Amino acid sequence: MSGVGGVTVVGQPNDGWGRAGAWAGPAGPAGSSEAAGGGDLRHSRGPWLRAAGGADQLVTLLGPVKSELEAAHQGVAAGAGALSALAELGAVRASWERRIEDARKECGSLGGKMRAVVQGQTQANEAVKSGFDGVKTPSVGGAR
Repeated sequence: MSGVGGVTVVGQPNDGWGRAGAWAGPAGPAGSSEAAGGGDLRHSRGPWLRAAGGADQLVTLLGPVKSELEAAHQGVAAGAGALSALAELGAVRASWERRIEDARKECGSLGGKMRAVVQGQTQANEAVKSGFDGVKTPSVGGAR
């Protein structure tokens, strides 16, 4: 961890502002009343990117479901004869097909949105860092 003016940056291998890193908002030393206040803002790329990948996987996994559902229903009409529940079965199947397609669309949308969050956080981190770069701070202990 590295800190700048009461701001803690976690999970970064370099000076605290690298692309692989994270931003953590106002945080005091571990165990302090400031840290115990629960007001810390923390984020990192990893969870966002894993969630985006998970959404992409759901799109892929849900892709063949409609055709699998169709294959499972083949022959049902012929074998059901004059069952009145056949119309209900068709309505339920159509409902599930709509829900599956809606889920695929939502997951496809979420993956891109989560990646955009990572990009936005990275840009914000870089803007904050560049703002601090121009600030002169006195050295600790003074010059001798």
